[in-house]
Amino acid sequence: MKLDNSRPIIGSNAERTKDHNRKAVLGLVKHHQPVGRAELARLSGLSTQAVSNIISELESTGYLVEAGRKIVGRGLPSIQYTLKRDGGYGLGIEIRPNAMFAALTNLAGEPCYSKRVSISDCSPKNASKIAAQLMDDALAHTGIKHDQLLGAGVVLPGPFGDVGLSGVGDTTLTGWDDTNPKKLFAEALNLPIIVENDATAAALAENVGGEAKFLHSYCFVYFGTGLGLGIVVDGKAVRGANGNAGELGHIVVQPGGKPCACGNLGCLETYVSRLSVKAHMALFGITVGNVDDLEKLFNDKHPALMDWLSAAVNPLAQGISMIENLFDPQTIIIGGAMPDSILEYLISSLSLTQASIANIKHRDIPRVQKGTSGRMTAAFGGAALIVHNAFTPGFAPNR
Repeated sequence: MKLDNSRPIIGSNAERTKDHNRKAVLGLVKHHQPVGRAELARLSGLSTQAVSNIISELESTGYLVEAGRKIVGRGLPSIQYTLKRDGGYGLGIEIRPNAMFAALTNLAGEPCYSKRVSISDCSPKNASKIAAQLMDDALAHTGIKHDQLLGAGVVLPGPFGDVGLSGVGDTTLTGWDDTNPKKLFAEALNLPIIVENDATAAALAENVGGEAKFLHSYCFVYFGTGLGLGIVVDGKAVRGANGNAGELGHIVVQPGGKPCACGNLGCLETYVSRLSVKAHMALFGITVGNVDDLEKLFNDKHPALMDWLSAAVNPLAQGISMIENLFDPQTIIIGGAMPDSILEYLISSLSLTQASIANIKHRDIPRVQKGTSGRMTAAFGGAALIVHNAFTPGFAPNR
């Protein structure tokens, strides 16, 4: 499977400029609401008349509503505007080798629906069929109409394309090599589609409605089946040349260490991931099927799990140090398909190196913190991609 990373060459024209300005104003309302036209003009650099025209359009299309008036100096009180939360919705669909997830959020990034289903067949044909069923279920449960959906973000595990890490281990989807996922799901869902890797989607979920809501540069360590990294710099996701930036799980932290399915020895994923903990517990005859199983084992302080946690802390700290020094993030968020209790334990047990560019005096944000969306993070991230697109000039979803 290869992502379509091509970008159409579009010259400067009135409609493109209009769309850019519309997104800019909507994004400013999101971050400064309630806010008036004059303030929006000042913040955007647009004329008051241009902002007034955009506001009128956004009101008519159901994105904005009036939120009272505010007295500013002399003259009539200024009308204030806020997002209309139910003015549109983003649908997220996440596909894993053994499960699919669906999530629905409104314009404010607030969850409206979520569901997980187990699957035994993750082929493109079956996955697109189940995605359509999940969408119908979401609409039926919420009463939302199909034409209120702004699009669907489809989230898949990487890496994408024929690269050295392709088709290895239990983290990859089989049978997708010749599939164009954007076309497949556009036909199945009858919606505009953005396709993204799971870690990047999870990172954007935290920006729309989680711990990164007011951050512009941060990283997200994502526990899926393996271990991925979502990177956001200046409010935009870093994807790399082929959509594969952030393969954190295959960074070697222990030369000559544990064998990894990719062929290397000592990859971080072999020490810190759901794959790793499942393999470790299997040595003691214990099957870990899902997050709930891990939660119970942790609550019982099972010796084998506690041993795994103790062994995982140092490799994770190494990974954190690499991320800090490579990307200089405001913070590193950890989340995904791991119980909150285990994530909190790992974070509290980290011995972070002082020799890091993140070791800044008078920090007001922790170097490492837990995310908010749990195992649904990547699915909500798919929905967040759609909402994020509505607010972000220059964000070009051409997957």
